[in-house]
Amino acid sequence: MLGTTVILAFRAINRHKLRSFLTTLGIIIGVAAVVTMVTLGNGATAAVREQISSLGANVLQLRPGQGFGRGGGGPRPPDFKPQDLTAIENQLTGVRAVAPLVQSSGSTAIYEGSNWSTTVYGTTAAYFEVQNWKADTGRLFMTEEEEAGKPVCIIGNTVRTNLFQGNDPIGKRMRIKGVSCQVIGTLATRGQGGFGDQDDVVVMPIKFVQRRFTGDRDISQILIAVDDAYDTSAVQASLEELMRERRKVKAGDQDNFNVFDTKQISDTLTGTTTILTQIVAAVAAISLLVGGIGIMNIMLVSVTERTREIGIRLAIGAVAREVLMQFLVEAIVLSCLGGLIGLFLALIASIAIAPLMQVPFIFDVKVNLIAFLFSAAIGVVFGYFPARRAAALNPIDALRHE
Repeated sequence: MLGTTVILAFRAINRHKLRSFLTTLGIIIGVAAVVTMVTLGNGATAAVREQISSLGANVLQLRPGQGFGRGGGGPRPPDFKPQDLTAIENQLTGVRAVAPLVQSSGSTAIYEGSNWSTTVYGTTAAYFEVQNWKADTGRLFMTEEEEAGKPVCIIGNTVRTNLFQGNDPIGKRMRIKGVSCQVIGTLATRGQGGFGDQDDVVVMPIKFVQRRFTGDRDISQILIAVDDAYDTSAVQASLEELMRERRKVKAGDQDNFNVFDTKQISDTLTGTTTILTQIVAAVAAISLLVGGIGIMNIMLVSVTERTREIGIRLAIGAVAREVLMQFLVEAIVLSCLGGLIGLFLALIASIAIAPLMQVPFIFDVKVNLIAFLFSAAIGVVFGYFPARRAAALNPIDALRHE
């Protein structure tokens, strides 16, 4: 019985191919839009997580000021001192590694006839442990190079590509702001993201950068790697208490420093991306409702056109339930066909757009299945009224219909 009803539904749809396609267009667009938006949103969320994880797992970032910047108005918050670094290393429990960081942005690196504007980081070997950043070629700093502040540097892949243009940079000397340094290593590629190009960097011993670039011993940022066995929130609370004491922040006064937990940043950005994805998907889902209204409209027209056919079926013994089932199956078949075509278009669109957005393509079976089932439900909901109207026709009145 059901098989015969499905066959009749396909025959009715096949008789009006163009009208059937236009009827399902709303479902096609709705399913394609929703699945594409959710797929790309999941990719964007994964990209954000990857970028945050590249900052290092269980890492606390200590900066002056009350945000990522130094804040507006009032005196400039003081930078940190080498003694602060020593205090963190010696007085905090659960700290695996501590790395100071000073930065010189917009520095022009020159090698032979090439030049490239980059960012110079002054730090210690602990920086690479905190950031979980390995050397791709060459080596990292040695202890004696750090302590003596020797003019050696490790470059990111972007600097290597634009400055050395395919040549092996190890052992070569380049100039930064008129200062010569020897390249001893290159860093593994990390790529671009919400935090800019992480490979566009030159890393040098902190004492050398302080002596030749900044002119003082101040530290603009401290990175603290927390041992996996410890809770980062507890270590963060101890760090804040220590810094308030060392920076002489009075009770009731706002801190003149801030501590960021990379996990908290990841959770915040991931949550924001997820909410935006849901909002966009909800807007796109409106077209599914529009498509359902289109199916109802066409099915009502179909009932009117086939009134005499319905009357003949009822007159020769068909029951109202069979007529209702026939029209309901037609509506469901239309919506399911639209859902399948929409899923196919969403797959193509996601594969094509993901590389342009520089996010990974993540195929989510659950999202695709839910979208398809929702399109089928649209057929049931919006097809029931026309089907019920067809089943309720009086056979004698239907046979008189011209």
